[in-house]
Amino acid sequence: MDSTLPKTLSQWREVYRDGASPAALLESLRSRLADAGAQPDWITLVERDALAAAVQALQARAAGMAEGAARARALPLFGVPFAVKDNIDVQGLPTTAACPAFAHVPQVSARAVAQLQRAGAICIGKTNLDQFATGLVGARSPYGRPSSTFAPERISGGSSSGSAVVVSRGDVAFALGTDTAGSGRVPAGFNNIVGLKPTPGRVSCSGVLPACRTLDCVSILALTVDDAAEVLAAMEGPDADDPYSDFAPGPARMPPTLRIGVPSAPVTDAALGYALAYQQALAQARALGHTIVAMDFTALHGVADLLYNGPWVAERHAVVQSLLERDPQALDSTVRRVIEAATRYSATDLFRAQYVLREAQQRLGALWQDVDILMVPTAPTHPTHAQVDADPLGSNAALGTYTNFVNLLGWCALALPAGFTSAGLPFGVTLIAPARADAALARFGQVWQARLNLPLGAHCAAFDPLSVAQTWPACAPTLALAVVGAHLSGLPLNGQLLQRGATLRERTRTAARYRLFALPDTTPPKPGLMRVDESTDAASIEVEVWELPLSTVGSFLALVASPLGLGSVELVDGRWVHGFICEPYALAGARDITAYGGWRAYLQQPASSTRP
Repeated sequence: MDSTLPKTLSQWREVYRDGASPAALLESLRSRLADAGAQPDWITLVERDALAAAVQALQARAAGMAEGAARARALPLFGVPFAVKDNIDVQGLPTTAACPAFAHVPQVSARAVAQLQRAGAICIGKTNLDQFATGLVGARSPYGRPSSTFAPERISGGSSSGSAVVVSRGDVAFALGTDTAGSGRVPAGFNNIVGLKPTPGRVSCSGVLPACRTLDCVSILALTVDDAAEVLAAMEGPDADDPYSDFAPGPARMPPTLRIGVPSAPVTDAALGYALAYQQALAQARALGHTIVAMDFTALHGVADLLYNGPWVAERHAVVQSLLERDPQALDSTVRRVIEAATRYSATDLFRAQYVLREAQQRLGALWQDVDILMVPTAPTHPTHAQVDADPLGSNAALGTYTNFVNLLGWCALALPAGFTSAGLPFGVTLIAPARADAALARFGQVWQARLNLPLGAHCAAFDPLSVAQTWPACAPTLALAVVGAHLSGLPLNGQLLQRGATLRERTRTAARYRLFALPDTTPPKPGLMRVDESTDAASIEVEVWELPLSTVGSFLALVASPLGLGSVELVDGRWVHGFICEPYALAGARDITAYGGWRAYLQQPASSTRP
C-alpha cells in the first residue's frame, strides 16, 4: 500500500484537518486497491459510484453540524476507511461467507457496521475468511488463501484472515472480524496487529451470519490499542434486535500492579522461536511491575475441548443445513467435514455438555480471586500453508490451544504484538480478563504497546505515543472508597469488594491528621480510623483506594456494621474520597496503634503484641 496514505485514526484526522478531501483521498485508496488486481485478502471492493455517494452523504451530514468539538463528537470516525469480514452484512455489498452459492445482497447493514457508519467511517470492502468462519487458519476459501504479511509461505490465521492482512498492510485503518474460538485473535498475532475481542454481548451481532450464535463476537483488528478501543466505543451498546445482546459497562482500569496468570507448562514452538519470545514477554510484564503467577491450565483446556469435540458444532450445522443438504459440494471439504460431525450428537449430548460447561464456569470464576488477568501465547506456533494442507484439522486444533475456552466462559480478550522471533516472525500474546472488563483490559494494552514501541503491522507505520483515543469504551460509574483494615487486599473481608466488581486503584496514605485504633471484640479483627486535630499526636495511615461500582454500593453498605461507617477521608495529596471511619464511642477502650502506620503493619507483629 502507498506509504503516503494515513494509517491510524489520528493520521486520518490530521490529513482532514489539513484540508484533504475525503472524496479524493478515498477514491485514490479504492483505485490503488483495485489496480493491485486480484488479491486473496479482499472478496469485494465497494463500487466507485457507491463510494462517492457514501462520501457525499457524509459531507452533507458534516455540513449541517457546527464546526469544532461538536462535530468531532458526532462524527469521531469522519472519513476513516474500514473493511468488513464477509460474514457481516454491509448494505449493498454481497455477503458470501466465502461460499459463492450462499451469496446474497443484504438490504440493511449489520448493527455494528451501521454504528461505525453513523460515526462517520466509510466501508471500502469485504474481506476473505475461512468459509462460514469455520477455522483458525484462514485458508479455507474459494477466493484464495491469504498469507501472513511477514511470510508468504505461512498462513494468515483465521477465520478473520483478510481483515487482519489488510490492516497489517495499511490498506485500512481498522477492520471488523468475528471471533468464536479465536478468529479475531490468531490472525492478529500472525500479522503484528491488535485484536480486540469484546465480552460476548457487548457488541450486537445483528446482521452477522452466525458461526455459533450463542458464542459469537464481533472483533476489531487495528494497528493500535487506542484505535481498537475507539472503534469498540463506537459499536458497543444494547440492541433489542439481538437476543444475545448483553451490554453492561465494567471497571475503568486494572489495579496498578497485577497478578498475571500464565500456564505453568506453556505450549510453544521452540524451533520457531516462540518459547523464547514468550519468556521475553513475561519478562516485559515483570519489568512493568507485575507479578507472574504460574497456573495449571488443565481445566481451561477441558472447556476448550467442548467447542469442536462437543455438540456446539451443531450451531454451525443450523446455519448451513439447507445448503449442505441441497448442494454439499458448495462447501469447502474441510469445512463440510467439521460441520457434518454435528449429526453425531443428540439433544441429550447437548444438555450433558451444557451441564459440564456450567459447572466449569462456576468453578473457574473463582480463578479471578487469585489473578487479575491471564497472559497466554496468542498461538503456540505459526504453521506454513504446506503444514496445514498436510494436516488441516490438526493444525487448526493446535492454534486454538489458548483461544477456544474464552467465549465459552464469557470472558473478554485482547491480542497484542509482543516482539519478533530471530527468524523475523511476529509473536503475540493475548490478555484475558473477566466479563465486562473490556475497557480496563484495553487500558493495560495501551501501556503495554507504548512500552514495547514496536513498528505497526507489516512495518507500515511507526508507533506514535501521542496518538491516543478520543473516546473510550463505556465504564461503569464507580465510587472511590478508601479502606484501612479488613478490606485491604488479601485480608478477610477483601472478598466483599471483589464480589462486587471493585478494582484496586492505588495504595496510598491518609493526610497526617488521623489516628488508628484496634477495636476490641470484632470478628474478623478490625481497626477504627479517627480524624484528629493537627495539634494532637496524628499521623499518616496506610490505605487502599478501590473503585466500587455505584450499582453495588448499596449491597456493600448493608455489610458495614456499627461502630464502622462510611464518611470522607483526606488523602496525603489533599484529595478527599469516601472511606471507613469509626464512631467515637467505640474508641474509648481501644488500643492506639497509630505508631504502626497501618493495619497491615500492625497485624505483622507477634500475636502477643497485637492484642487490644
